[in-house]
Amino acid sequence: MQIKKIFLTGILCALLFHTYALPQKGGTIHGKVVHSINGALSGVTVRLLPLQRTAVTDDQGRFSFSALPAGEYTVVVQALSYLKSQRTLSLAIDQQLAINFSLDEEGGREMQEVSVLGLSKSQQVNKQPYAVVSIDAKALSNTTMDIGQVLNRVSGARVRESGGVGSDFRFSLNGFSGKQIKFFLDGVPMDNFGSSFQLNNIPVNFADRIEVYKGVVPVWLGGDALGGAVNIVTNSNPGTYIDASYSFGSFNTHKSAVNAGYTAPSGFTVQLNAFQNYSDNDYWVNVDVVDHETGLNNPARVRRFHDRYHNETVVLKAGFRGKKFADLLLLGGTFGKNRADIQTGNRMYDVYGSRWRSGNLLQPAIQYTKRNLFTKGLDLRLNGNFNFGEERSVDTAYKRYTWDGTFVFKDPANPDRPGGESSYTDYKFRNNNGVANAALNYQLNEKHSFSLNELFSTFNRKGKNRLDPDNIFDRQPKITRKHITGLGYRAEFSEKFNATAFIKHYYQQNVSYDATSEFNRETGQMEHEIHIRKGNFSKSGYGFAGTYFLWPELQLKGSYERAYRLPENTELFGDMVNERGNSNLRPESSQNVNLGATYQQTFNQDHFVSLQASFVYRNAKDYIRSLLIPGGTNGEYIQMSTNESNVKNRGVDAELRYAYRDRFSINTSFTYQNLRNDTEFETLPSGERSKIPSVVYGDRIPNTPYLFGNASSSLYFNNVFQKGNRLSITYNLMYVNRFYLFWPSQGSKNTKLDIPVQWAHDASMVYTVKGGKYNVAVECLNLTDAILYDNFKLQKPSRSFNLKLRYYFSTTAKPAQS
Repeated sequence: MQIKKIFLTGILCALLFHTYALPQKGGTIHGKVVHSINGALSGVTVRLLPLQRTAVTDDQGRFSFSALPAGEYTVVVQALSYLKSQRTLSLAIDQQLAINFSLDEEGGREMQEVSVLGLSKSQQVNKQPYAVVSIDAKALSNTTMDIGQVLNRVSGARVRESGGVGSDFRFSLNGFSGKQIKFFLDGVPMDNFGSSFQLNNIPVNFADRIEVYKGVVPVWLGGDALGGAVNIVTNSNPGTYIDASYSFGSFNTHKSAVNAGYTAPSGFTVQLNAFQNYSDNDYWVNVDVVDHETGLNNPARVRRFHDRYHNETVVLKAGFRGKKFADLLLLGGTFGKNRADIQTGNRMYDVYGSRWRSGNLLQPAIQYTKRNLFTKGLDLRLNGNFNFGEERSVDTAYKRYTWDGTFVFKDPANPDRPGGESSYTDYKFRNNNGVANAALNYQLNEKHSFSLNELFSTFNRKGKNRLDPDNIFDRQPKITRKHITGLGYRAEFSEKFNATAFIKHYYQQNVSYDATSEFNRETGQMEHEIHIRKGNFSKSGYGFAGTYFLWPELQLKGSYERAYRLPENTELFGDMVNERGNSNLRPESSQNVNLGATYQQTFNQDHFVSLQASFVYRNAKDYIRSLLIPGGTNGEYIQMSTNESNVKNRGVDAELRYAYRDRFSINTSFTYQNLRNDTEFETLPSGERSKIPSVVYGDRIPNTPYLFGNASSSLYFNNVFQKGNRLSITYNLMYVNRFYLFWPSQGSKNTKLDIPVQWAHDASMVYTVKGGKYNVAVECLNLTDAILYDNFKLQKPSRSFNLKLRYYFSTTAKPAQS
């Protein structure tokens, strides 16, 4: 309550400040910046001389300067890879003057369309006070990368996969990983999208840009992120366009994607996104092949033999834009399915040859946006969806496989005996989860705005094991409900300084069970006792963030947040494949601090330099992390989440970008994170401290990289063979330093398991025809065929080659205004 009083007092002070900060009367210069083909241009810098005032165009390409005295002005419009444009005009007293610009590209091709993660951060997004990086996904449309691979090149970020295409993944950002990082699609949480729509099966063509928030997350996104968030933003501009691609690569990998949109003059609009992935994933691995007769391990290099994956997904939306009743109203949904063989468990020692899982996605959705609702400056955004999809996990072969693809029956005398490789199951379940999000934003004036966001999510898993339909444990409730409410205030004190403050309330209700089993000697049967548990959690968090432009080229940022993260459904109830649930998990909390600076400068219109650096501090309580525990019938290890009482992280990351004209660019990033166990005494299951000293106090958190980086360079050749055609050649290097698989202080020097130093080299060549209408890309991933590792020392794909063909067409359309 004390925090709420402070926050409300701050809002009252802001209102009093507003009384004295109303904009002065004067003239206005406003307008729009467009491209003749691509339409409105966002993130373009507009300078007003001689006042040295600067504006950045919004998503519609609009800009505005207000409170101007009468006089003569020069408006200068400049964007990377576009020719600069400027006009001189005279402004009368209190005049409202409109002026529009149409920019032409340099060299017949937009640089951002081909440079790898280079020169494409949206200035509008980066102007926010949050520690945020905006990636122009259009710049990577000609690659075969998925969203996960793109994020793997962001400073401070690591995407850790258990294998090839469609494998399980874990995302880490500044030391926080897994569910501590939240994912959003156009501002809507992706918690309930199921296995058919995951970060590492979404093609990069699906996104228009990707926003990565490191630490403090804006109120308008909602959610209970603890260490950051990723917002995938799709193309929402009106117009007619089609983006179609197909790629073929090693391991019999096929990927295709179609993105299309149409907007009629009446405002009727249709959007379609469809993509498909297929791979045998039969890449080479270095493993021990077990001799079935002797039991000896024989080191060998073999192909994975049971790892096929495919998924097909369609996102279809239709509705209206630019109407009196709605600026945007879309109805539709996401529909998809997938099937994946399960080759390994959580370690390379666990080999399977028959297990598999599948899922389907049936998710109707609604999206509604209305600006100036009832009064000017009041905007409403509504989103809702519900997943009716079903998941399935199958394990029915009573066999023991080894890496050469051979097997023996676990009971040779009775090969038809029922059983499984890990557990005997054919489990089908529906999570019945839905999300509803409502957001109000009120723009009091040009300097002050308020926002209110409410996020509600529900989960109710219901399932049955076909092979054990009377299992009492399968019938127990697995229910969660979450409410996350946020109230925020933003002040644009000047063109140099803006800040935001917010408060969030977190509420979660869980229904789970504890089960005990005991053998009754009198009856000769196992007896089970079930205890239904209901839990409630209610806490408030708060935070603030600010940014100051010391010079137009140098931006300083700082943010602080007291955040909470509620346990996710898979952490509480398991994923029915390789993760066991833990209903005793406690919500985790953290105090997060981010300090950063960004410097961008263009020299002589030939050289562009961008340098970004940040410091992060995390002080987490009841930190949730994954560990391996014995759990399978063959001694396999499965994942389970647990709480660590105290964990601290101090880290730095930096990113440097340089470009020379439209000819050459280089990008480098570096991350160091010192994530340490700060729990001095052991914690009891109840969450209370004991007097037993922790033997791993001060250790780095295991199975977490602490030093890694990326570097890439690109060469561009314009007008190759024909004017408007372009060739680009790109090389990328990834480095991950050695780190321990388990607690560093446990075990002797010679017996400690670690993941060695890793170097990965990728190369690609892209040829675009007619300014990007037709595109051909050739890639080689893991050029040196290095042995690369990920979660719990699972091996990543060996060297692969890929070919991608892409066609792109776009026209702009202006919907009628009712």
